[in-house]
Amino acid sequence: MWNEIIKENDIKKLMTEYGFFHDACIKEIKYISGAFVNSDLSMSPFNIDGVLSIIFQRQYENPTVIEMEFCGLKNLHLISSKEGNTCIIYGASLSLNDGLFYWGDSINIEDFQSYKGTWICSDKIRWRNADEYIGNQEIYKSI
Repeated sequence: MWNEIIKENDIKKLMTEYGFFHDACIKEIKYISGAFVNSDLSMSPFNIDGVLSIIFQRQYENPTVIEMEFCGLKNLHLISSKEGNTCIIYGASLSLNDGLFYWGDSINIEDFQSYKGTWICSDKIRWRNADEYIGNQEIYKSI
């Protein structure tokens, strides 16, 4: 069951339930733009979907794994890992500013636009418990 994040209470619920992403990692990412090229090579160049899906895993239970969808994606600033460091998330930020949602891989990010780590901006967010995705099996497989 998907949980829509609409207001501050929804943000608090996710952050509390998932322990502010402490000892978590981004396991997998999938992006669907909505643009495509037809077999006759004509293009539909419009980014009409803009859906970023992410599998997060953490070293705690209830839940251990969540899947988040960032719909109407505005920005993805992805740093796979800082040189010499692991990709462990020790805490994350999630906020609603001027009608846009911002998620970042550090606590208390004041200015996402200048933040040097991973951050995401989108129109909407939803999430669900996905403990069935524990482990290293690939979830977003290509056909």
